[in-house]
Amino acid sequence: MSLLYLDFNRTTPMAPSVMESMQAFWSTHFMLPSQSHVHASAVGEAVDGARENVSMLLGCDPFEVVFTSGGTEANNLGVLGAAMISHAGSDPSDLIPSYPCNCDVPPPHALISEIEDESVVAAAKHLRLLGWRVDWVPCDTQGFVSVEAFASRFEPTTRLACLQLANPVVGTIQPIRELTDRCHSRGIRVHCDATAAVGRIPVDVHELRVDTLSLTAHKFYGPKGCGALYVRRGLDMHPISFGEPREMGLRAGSENVPGIVGFGAAASLTARCVEEAQGTLEELCERLVEGLSATLDGRIRVFAEHAERLPNTVAIELTTEAKRVQKAARQIVAAAAQSESPPDEITRVLRAIGCTDRQIGRTLRFSVGWTTSREQIDRAVDLIAEACEHASRS
Repeated sequence: MSLLYLDFNRTTPMAPSVMESMQAFWSTHFMLPSQSHVHASAVGEAVDGARENVSMLLGCDPFEVVFTSGGTEANNLGVLGAAMISHAGSDPSDLIPSYPCNCDVPPPHALISEIEDESVVAAAKHLRLLGWRVDWVPCDTQGFVSVEAFASRFEPTTRLACLQLANPVVGTIQPIRELTDRCHSRGIRVHCDATAAVGRIPVDVHELRVDTLSLTAHKFYGPKGCGALYVRRGLDMHPISFGEPREMGLRAGSENVPGIVGFGAAASLTARCVEEAQGTLEELCERLVEGLSATLDGRIRVFAEHAERLPNTVAIELTTEAKRVQKAARQIVAAAAQSESPPDEITRVLRAIGCTDRQIGRTLRFSVGWTTSREQIDRAVDLIAEACEHASRS
């Protein structure tokens, strides 16, 4: 049974050129770039080349790219690395918490959109252990978080704002540049989770004017277990892992050289193809929506239909439970809500835009990729429609 893979927002298969680029670093060049061995110079050059490729994808300087173990670590570092500096100052010896121990000093304040990835949400909750106050900024029914929603919660002690570039469930693209302008005028840092956006739309950190931005290789045909955090030039940050310092002093531990090399290869591929691929991805999503609407007599709902969205992502409420559709159409790899308590990402986002549990249970999130064909979309439409009709008769 051949799979119809329509879940490219969760992970993507590695591109053949990416796999090829990594091969020698599993065997021939297995040294670490920090070693003084003569053969380690080739490894160091490969890591430097990968860093340059990622910097070119983001429009920044290579030394502003910090490699991590993935998007989760990058988001943790973006939130907590900035918070620890704001909390304690730039001197690492000052890291003994002064909040809430020093009651004469007002605690710092963070604003986090309520539809952030769990890695940002969990890091923000951890801020409370450092004495921070955290407010959650809501979105509208399109999954859009307005700048005014953030601005209405600004306080004199606000030090950090977190807003994703695009939502991986409903696809809504957020107003990052407008937010950074408002935040910077008040001395507030902005961390942006761009893991769902990089590879689907062009991302230029200088246009966005963010302070930190996270991405991960496996979302755009690179390897799992390798991500990066863009850290704006001159920004004070503190590591959140400890040991022999690597990555501009912001990360401890040995480099994942094969992963970094593959990340660089995927970044180079994406930089060349991302703009050209946008139109095709949009066409495929439109074909999916139109096909399902026609075969199910318009009885579907497209979430964030009136918002600016990622070209490859669409969440659709069907006429029956999504899990029944998945069971009946096993060839289709798409995403449905998996857990109500604690809520998974799809459940959290759909609740945030006002969906009922019944609507959440009927929703499938589709995300197409560069290798998705029109024939696959048409086949998926037939299978989903057949599953929905069968469920309605049973």
